[in-house]
Amino acid sequence: MKKKIKGYLKFTPGEMRGLIVFLFLIAIIMIAPYVWDKFNYQPIKITVENLEPQIKEIEGFKDKNHFYDDEENSNVAKPKVQLFNFNPNNLSLQNWMKLGLSEKQANSIISYEAKGGKFRSKADVKKMFVISAEKFEELEPYIQIAETEVSNKKFDYPSRNLNYPKNVKEKVMVEINSADSITLTTISGVGPSFASRILKYKNRLGGFNHINQLREVYGIDSLKFEQIKNQVRVDGANIAFININDCTFEQLKTFPYLAYKQSNAIIAYRKQHGNYKNPADLSKIAILNAETIQKILPYLKF
Repeated sequence: MKKKIKGYLKFTPGEMRGLIVFLFLIAIIMIAPYVWDKFNYQPIKITVENLEPQIKEIEGFKDKNHFYDDEENSNVAKPKVQLFNFNPNNLSLQNWMKLGLSEKQANSIISYEAKGGKFRSKADVKKMFVISAEKFEELEPYIQIAETEVSNKKFDYPSRNLNYPKNVKEKVMVEINSADSITLTTISGVGPSFASRILKYKNRLGGFNHINQLREVYGIDSLKFEQIKNQVRVDGANIAFININDCTFEQLKTFPYLAYKQSNAIIAYRKQHGNYKNPADLSKIAILNAETIQKILPYLKF
């Protein structure tokens, strides 16, 4: 056993020399940092004299670039804020500055008006991004905008034009399902564009069942509907019905109240279960909700 151990610990002359060199290098690496610090360490002494050139350079840079404008201008008298009743429209730059706005803020407002901006209410002043919420609260009691100012300018026509005939359509009553585009344009508030949209939607529906369906026409909002609703009437006899047991998918897919999958489901249910006997059969199609069924029933024939 001892002979085996001695055999493992026995080195040849070459191995011994390599081992000595390796240990020597490790010793040098471990000692080197301590020797370097001892012979080359020179503590840096920070004194005012050492920093004086840097201080002068910073002071010169400050004076050149005015980084300390607030400090330098602290002794300059700022204009005193003067609050007074004012109309923000066409107010001069000097008066905006008297109210406490900077020249840059005032110029922004002047530029806004030069591009066609108009203050029609106090809320319009509040929307100006250069006026903070606090500043608006301070100015609000002094803002005076005449309620009729905008409307007077909009309708301030020369007196010589007052006798000109006005191109105003007379009130009519049009049955909308039988009307063509020319007849539709006789309705006050309906031009060729709206007439074309109404006709296209009527053809997709097969006819209007109620005048409220005009709200579904693109471009007819609440105001437009209120303008024309008393000039139209609906005759249900002019509706083109869909025979639910004979119709094709091509006929259903253009119907505005049915989506692609719903149209497909109606045809598929009929193929699988036979003809529809009554409206209750539609409720058996999971993809059709009660609201959709209510919309399409006036157009279906069983």
